[in-house]
Amino acid sequence: MASLLRLPSLLKPAAAARPEGQVTPRSVDFNAWYTDVIAAAELADYGPVRGTMVIRPYGYAIWEAIQDYLNVKFKETGHSNMYFPQFIPYSFIEKEASHVEGFSPELALVTIGGGKELEEKLVVRPTSETIVNHMFTKWIQSYRDLPLMINQWANVTRWEMRTKPFIRTLEFLWQEGHTAHATLEEAEKEAMQMIDVYTKFAYEQAAIPVIPGLKSRVETFAGANRTYTIEAMMGDRKALQAGTSHNLGQNFSRAFGTQFMDENGQIEHVWQTSWAISTRFVGGIIMTHGDDAGLMLPPNIAPIQVVIVPIWKKGDEKSAVMEAVASVQNTLKEAGIRVKVDDSELRTPGWKFNFYEMKGVPIRLEIGPRDVKNRSVVVSRRDVPGKQGKEFGVSMDPSILVDHIKGRLEEIQASLLQKAIAFRDSNIVDVSSYGELKEAIAEGKWARGPWSASDADELKVKEETSATIRCFPFEQPEGAKKCFMTGNPAEEVAIFAKSY
Repeated sequence: MASLLRLPSLLKPAAAARPEGQVTPRSVDFNAWYTDVIAAAELADYGPVRGTMVIRPYGYAIWEAIQDYLNVKFKETGHSNMYFPQFIPYSFIEKEASHVEGFSPELALVTIGGGKELEEKLVVRPTSETIVNHMFTKWIQSYRDLPLMINQWANVTRWEMRTKPFIRTLEFLWQEGHTAHATLEEAEKEAMQMIDVYTKFAYEQAAIPVIPGLKSRVETFAGANRTYTIEAMMGDRKALQAGTSHNLGQNFSRAFGTQFMDENGQIEHVWQTSWAISTRFVGGIIMTHGDDAGLMLPPNIAPIQVVIVPIWKKGDEKSAVMEAVASVQNTLKEAGIRVKVDDSELRTPGWKFNFYEMKGVPIRLEIGPRDVKNRSVVVSRRDVPGKQGKEFGVSMDPSILVDHIKGRLEEIQASLLQKAIAFRDSNIVDVSSYGELKEAIAEGKWARGPWSASDADELKVKEETSATIRCFPFEQPEGAKKCFMTGNPAEEVAIFAKSY
């Protein structure tokens, strides 16, 4: 497998020599394990252009599960889906000063079209605040046009220098919501509402215990007044910014002249938000739950919740086994469970066991001649390895089997979340001095401590430790606090960590 950037850390020539389906152990090389799992579980492959990836059907099915959940939530909260062009005039990007400054290093520009040099160069969409505002200015005239709340599912391009499949690529998929409001208070309420939607998704669907909070000024989105984030701890204890919601204030509406007449006949600039989750969340799921056997998917977002592996040795056993398999498959499908039967005779049952473990399927059912005779199945849990995760003699009776499988899926979902919470909490260190922060970061942990220091101090921490303020968590400890950097009073604690 070639590297996205042809870097030695990602280019693993020895990988081809490993037995099929095996991956580098997580504890040996987390980065190699991650890229091995993506390949072996058939999630994605490298594109021909450096820094791009091809998302394969199984990987895209996980993204579809994310879409399915969020689409419902967006519409429940009053948003409508639409689409904006991916080509944006460069002059649009220049209109908001901090926006162009923040994005300039990552812009992909088009200067030739139809064989001719363009009069104005175009930007391939890095994000859509500018083109959205251009259109909002046409559509919004009165307070009666507000709030205007839309979302688009799209691809974006950012010319990243260091790439990693799903986590950071030249082009990626996301949803980006954009809203316009009559007041600052409405915009703030919207920004908070959407970070709450993301938080619930992370906990309830992806079983990732994110920490929601406010970004520091240094880490705030280019062009926003405030950025809210959900921060997730990966299996190597690095932080992943898994979703963001921005209160844009009136920065873009002033730059683009997006105004409305209020109820008193006064002309005002609208107040805006934008918010997004991308395919990097798929990478977050891999790095949060995976193990040496491969991917481990939370049942709520697993494309396949149950795989059935038929087992027979003699030809005359096949028909009875397959009849029982078809019956069990129909029973589970009718109950709304996502089920797949692998009846291929080109691979052994043992190979199939390993393959679907690699793909992170939560439950495997085995049905052989003895099981047919006993009207039962063998149930194996992906999250509990070996014999401990196996149950023998589970009845095929539909009323028993459906309840049993649904119960096990719920248990797996809850177990993955609790395991991730325990891992996260055991790797966050409360610090009261800069020395303690340095020690915690050096150990690969997250540091949490009172902070009221300057932006310059924050940049000093980043320069000396490679750690950044991930967020000021919404959940804050009570009582008086003293900034561990300056000794001055502090109102909040911040979380520092190295990140992707």
